[in-house]
Amino acid sequence: MESFILGSDHAGYRLKEKIAAYLREKGFSVEDIGCPSEASVDYPAISALLAQKMQSQQTGGTVRGLLCCGSGIGVCISANRFSWIRAVEAHDHNTVMLSRRHNDSNVLCLGGRVIAPELAFELIETWMKTPFEGGRHQKRVDMMTALNVENQGASAAEHPKESRVC
Repeated sequence: MESFILGSDHAGYRLKEKIAAYLREKGFSVEDIGCPSEASVDYPAISALLAQKMQSQQTGGTVRGLLCCGSGIGVCISANRFSWIRAVEAHDHNTVMLSRRHNDSNVLCLGGRVIAPELAFELIETWMKTPFEGGRHQKRVDMMTALNVENQGASAAEHPKESRVC
């Protein structure tokens, strides 16, 4: 069964709560990692906690992450610091769809101050239903992971460097 880990800062709290209820109504397993209220918290800490939880739950089924902050941007930037995370900040169906087809996104970041809950639900549905195409896109996903690993101190010799550059 597909499960979700949800997190937010104070600005995304209300949207996260509505998303959690929506997903539970649909029968999904939901782990809410906070924040527990609209009291101010630091979104990088929430993004890091979600990334750590996702890494520990990689075996045993599909786990996806949903992060909310005021714009969706801060949690997205923070989450993408982790090599196993491919987070996308999105406000439209096309971006969500392409993030799954071409980038195999595993974390969706939404802005509580910029989109209505109804649109968030639609975007989540599109995101869940869109498969990763693999093929030529797999090489690029692998390259993104390698770039992140290299910047964390792994040997550059362990990762392929060939790439066409415009």
